[in-house]
Amino acid sequence: MGMTMTQKILAKHAGLASVTAGQLVEGRLDLVLGNDITTPVAITEFDKAGLTQVFDRNKIAIVLDHYTPCKDIKAAQLCAQARSFAQRFGITHFYDVGQMGVEHALIPEKGLAAPGEVITGADSHTCTYGALGAFSTGVGSTDMAAGMATGLAWFKVPSAIKVTLTGKPGKYVSGKDVVLHLIGEIGVDGALYQSLEFAGDGVAELTMDDRFTIANMAIEAGAKNGIFPVDARTRAYLKGRVDRPWEAVEPDADAVYEREVIIDLSALRPTVSLPHLPSNTKTVDEAAGMSIQQVVIGSCTNGRLKDLQEAADILKGRQVAKGVRCIVIPATQQIYMDAMAQGLIQTFIESGCAVSTPTCGPCLGGHMGVLADGERAVSTTNRNFVGRMGPVSSEIILASPAVAAASAVVGVIADPETVMGGTQA
Repeated sequence: MGMTMTQKILAKHAGLASVTAGQLVEGRLDLVLGNDITTPVAITEFDKAGLTQVFDRNKIAIVLDHYTPCKDIKAAQLCAQARSFAQRFGITHFYDVGQMGVEHALIPEKGLAAPGEVITGADSHTCTYGALGAFSTGVGSTDMAAGMATGLAWFKVPSAIKVTLTGKPGKYVSGKDVVLHLIGEIGVDGALYQSLEFAGDGVAELTMDDRFTIANMAIEAGAKNGIFPVDARTRAYLKGRVDRPWEAVEPDADAVYEREVIIDLSALRPTVSLPHLPSNTKTVDEAAGMSIQQVVIGSCTNGRLKDLQEAADILKGRQVAKGVRCIVIPATQQIYMDAMAQGLIQTFIESGCAVSTPTCGPCLGGHMGVLADGERAVSTTNRNFVGRMGPVSSEIILASPAVAAASAVVGVIADPETVMGGTQA
């Protein structure tokens, strides 16, 4: 019986010739990741278990990105605990304020994820690195502690759903629209503990930033991971970033899939997810006109350079609507500098946006953009659950950077084509 991409990677890391869906395996880890919220919990468990060494200080990454720059005393204490641990064990890849970025944008940027690798992170959106052909998945902080000590983890080999992409997306259709459409089609538990394995001619039409966005939100469909094949775009992205050997995998011709979902990219419209589930999707045409008070452009889902370019293109020469707050957060320091060099930051500020240092802050209702009672935000983040960004009476609409920027200009949910055509509220 043939294997999927995920199954091949897990088999290799478990030292087995083959694996099948449902099989329990112990596999070696290429990277263990944590942030300022989850790492302190892992450290506490690490110390409680009497552990005194890490398996490889070069294969652990700690990124202080959620509540940093520290929003309060508790956040500062958590970061201090992580700093102390990183110093104690000489953790090579420790990223603090001034060097850090939103972890799932920073890890690929720094070349810490590569095809064929197994990566676990104490954050559910660790599945982002599947865009590079890696098996990456979120784990709990206790598993992070064990991974840091042993370099090993137990996995139940997932079955897979094949997502075949065809056609070429339109001008204002991006990876965010693709993944929201997919989640709307299969549901938030449609891929429960399965691997979403992308294929088809349409993959070549997606930029790496599009793929990172799609793999990032695999968890929003309940998936164990999402994974893309390695192609010329992937190799170009990896060149100059990853200097260690890596091995791409391809699915066997007779690989077994639970089902196949076919998406014609050329047929997609800009898509949004209305409160309070990512699967509550509508096209921008169906949602147009809904009032908003805040727009957030950033996060591990959509804070990359292409995202900022798309938003700036719409905001340039225009103003954020009266009564709307627009917050822009470049996902890493490098992205911030690149955006400055291209004039994007000036565009945002001239348009009336607030531009922040890299942080996850508003995505989880931590800081830098918490909502008040009854307020509604359009956000390029990945979750719109009840109370995610503020009180339970607040609401989040998930959207692409293009839709978010257009909505900021008009003051209601808006189609980017309408704004770029010159029609404004």
